[in-house]
Amino acid sequence: MLRQVTTLVAILSSIIINTISNFFPADGLDMASLSDELFTSVQILPANYAFAIWGLIYLSLIIFGIYQVQPSQRYNPRLQRSGYLLVFACIAQCTWIYLFLARLFPLSVIAMLGILVPLILMYQALHLDYHLISLKEEWFIRTPISIYLGWITAAFVVNVSVTLYSLNWNGWNIASPIWTVIMMTVATAITSFVIVKYQDTVYALVIIWTLVAIAIRQWHTPLVTGMAILMAIALVLLCLMGNRKLSSTVPKY
Repeated sequence: MLRQVTTLVAILSSIIINTISNFFPADGLDMASLSDELFTSVQILPANYAFAIWGLIYLSLIIFGIYQVQPSQRYNPRLQRSGYLLVFACIAQCTWIYLFLARLFPLSVIAMLGILVPLILMYQALHLDYHLISLKEEWFIRTPISIYLGWITAAFVVNVSVTLYSLNWNGWNIASPIWTVIMMTVATAITSFVIVKYQDTVYALVIIWTLVAIAIRQWHTPLVTGMAILMAIALVLLCLMGNRKLSSTVPKY
């Protein structure tokens, strides 16, 4: 029961801290404003509307928190395997907010790893027997973590990029659009692996959402926009192929 309550408290605390930091930022700049002011030249930044996904992330995490705190879920083997991993991710999330707004960007990358690694471990724990998961658990347990991990995967790539930019890294004299395409390719490759291994459309949709937002923000850079759109289309097609295969081989109950 302690794990369940602690997880719910951690989720609610991270939501409160994130909300306060955006509506009442210490120096008057929220996340989006800070990015616009300092990182307009970073071409992997998505359009600001993409950050609205935090509303969906937190809504899904609240649903997860309420579901897992029920007495019937106390001995759920998937949740037991996950342990306190989501708690660690939420603590790291709060730490990241402070570090990023304080413009301590190198440290913010470390904090972002503190979010990403527990989420990856939790994702793996939840997917050890994912073919046997019920529809209820798929929606209330797996989907919230897929959304969260998908966004943090994209956010980590962006975080590293803006940190290198803040350190005046010249990218080994490789043009910025090329580096952007390389980073998007890495994210797309990771997503392709997740689709093939886990048939996880939810995770993929978050990355597709990000790629489209990058294409929109960087519309003035044809290479970045074109490649972002092509990668998004490729992921959509891969999802369709994966879902067709899954629907023909795995019964849902």
